[in-house]
Amino acid sequence: MRSRQLVLPRRLLLTSCLQFVINAQQPASDKIFDTAAFEKFLQDKIKVDGRVGNLGDTVVIQQAGEGKVEIIAHNELSGRYLKYLTKKFLKKQQLRDWLRVVSTSRGVYELKFFNVVNDDADDDED
Repeated sequence: MRSRQLVLPRRLLLTSCLQFVINAQQPASDKIFDTAAFEKFLQDKIKVDGRVGNLGDTVVIQQAGEGKVEIIAHNELSGRYLKYLTKKFLKKQQLRDWLRVVSTSRGVYELKFFNVVNDDADDDED
């Protein structure tokens, strides 16, 4: 009698590690963005297997320097989902009118101020 071997799917054998960085150094240095509150928000809101607060060991969220938040996921996590949650946090803090989320490279998102151009020259002509 032969013993049966358990054959795991290939996707379970290959453990991928996704790393994302959200860089908010510029707004944090201006004291309008609280990175600790943002880190707490992400820990409360990120869904794993369809449930909020189910991070466990699969998702690690930590501050990486001044104004940077690093997310390391050992399961499938979308960068677009992190961008969505960042926008949601900005809206909640009423910062969405001044800040935007820009992808500077793969897995790196940066919070930048909107470029506001004053139309003082047009107002003076009237």
